[in-house]
Order: sequence, then structure tokens, then C-alpha cells
Amino acid sequence: MSGTVGQGSRARHPKPNAATDPMPVLVLGGTTEASALVARLAAEPEIAATLSLAGRTTAPRPEPVATRIGGFGGAGGLARWLAENGIAAVIDATHPFAARISANAAEACRLGAVPLLAVRRPAWARQPGDDWREVPTVAACVTALGSAPRRVFLTIGRQEVSAFASAPQHAYVVRTIEPVGDALPVPNLVTVSARGPFTLEDETRFMREAGIEVLVTKNSGGAATYPKIEAARRLELPVVIVARPALPDVPSVPDVAGALLWLKARLTRPR
Repeated sequence: MSGTVGQGSRARHPKPNAATDPMPVLVLGGTTEASALVARLAAEPEIAATLSLAGRTTAPRPEPVATRIGGFGGAGGLARWLAENGIAAVIDATHPFAARISANAAEACRLGAVPLLAVRRPAWARQPGDDWREVPTVAACVTALGSAPRRVFLTIGRQEVSAFASAPQHAYVVRTIEPVGDALPVPNLVTVSARGPFTLEDETRFMREAGIEVLVTKNSGGAATYPKIEAARRLELPVVIVARPALPDVPSVPDVAGALLWLKARLTRPR
């Protein structure tokens, strides 16, 4: 049974005082892995899952578990929320570039002695035929593009497109889930609001028809958005790719199956 909790509000679950009580679990989400995980947890009567979303998407997909939208107020606020809701375990299934919430989760779980597991999809690796310029930040992408005008496909999310306003000589094609609005004030801009996944054929056709000369993206990893990397390889296009940020050193698994095994192992332990 699904439920939604308002922004910044609490999603209370029974305290895990008895062995028969469902185990309250917080899933930090916003990714395909988080959605897949809570779909599985919704069918587990021994687990009471709450999904937490940052609130960057105005119309998130409905999920079959209690959903909390909004920030916690840093690591301290998250630690208090975990204690108030009797959370017995936290799964960090956020985006690989959501470094701040991952750091807050690690610190909050340390403060509250709450077990934490991260779901970290493997990063993409350069393959034969890939023409990558790897950079440490989105801001560094602008320099990597060079001064000569190019037609650039930006797939870095809406939050950071403003960095490219300093290079208005390029023509930009920006694809995001949420509208870009006035975040990128440049004279030659095409915006596309779309939600994936996209196939290799979709991406190849799109880049060819749009006349793309270079792809700018983040090394998000996973299969869902990899077709754009494959399409750039097929079209022999250069890719400016942002390397992943440093993340907390916490126990991790590469996929949802690993997270489920970890949670089920915790069900067999005294609580």
C-alpha cells in the first residue's frame, strides 16, 4: 500500500521493539536503483520502507512506499530524523554525483550508530573507439570545449547548466527532465524535456539529426543512460565526461540484489 508524506515531514514507523515488528528502513533515492529497490521492499512484510527524495523533480514518479520529499537539515537533522522514526537501517541509493547527501548520510549514521549501505553502480570505463576528455568538475567542461564554436549536447542535469553561460559561442542542445528555464542565457539554445531510458538507436538518431559535435555528460555509470556513450562512439564524437566525486568510505554493493541480501541478513539478527 502506498503513501506520501509531505515535504520535510516525518514518516513514522513502529519502533523495532518486538521481533515481529517490521524493520523500519530509510532509502535515500532519486535513481532507478532506488525505485527498483523500494518496489521490491513494498512486497516484504518484514520491512517498512520510507523513500526519501531531495525534491529536485516537481512531479516524481509515484512509489509503492511512504515517500518523504525535502532535505533533512544536514547530517545532524538526518540523525535526529533517524532516531525519531526508529530507523534500523539506511540504504544510500542516491545518484553517484550526490556527494553531499552521501556524506551527510555517512555522518548521520555514524552519530546514531545506524547501519548504512550504499548502492553504487559501477562507473563507465573507456572502450575501444571512445574519444573521452575526462575532467574533474562541470566547470572544467567549459574549458575542455575550447574557444572554437561547436554544437554541444549537454546531459548533465538542470542544476549545473549555468556554468556554460561563460561560453556563449557554442550552440547548446540541453536535455533535462525538468525545464531549463533561464538557467542558460546563451543566444543559441535548444532545450529538450524528456525522461529516459533511451535506446542506442534513439540516441544515435537524435545526435545525428541535431548535428551534435560533442557530448558533455557525467560518468553516472549504469545501463540506463549508457546508450548516449555508445551513440557518441558510433558517430565518432568526442565526449567531455565529468569524473565521479569522492564518496564516503562505507559498505557498498553494486546493485539492488546486493542491497536486498544485506537487508535480509539484518532481519535475522537481534534488534
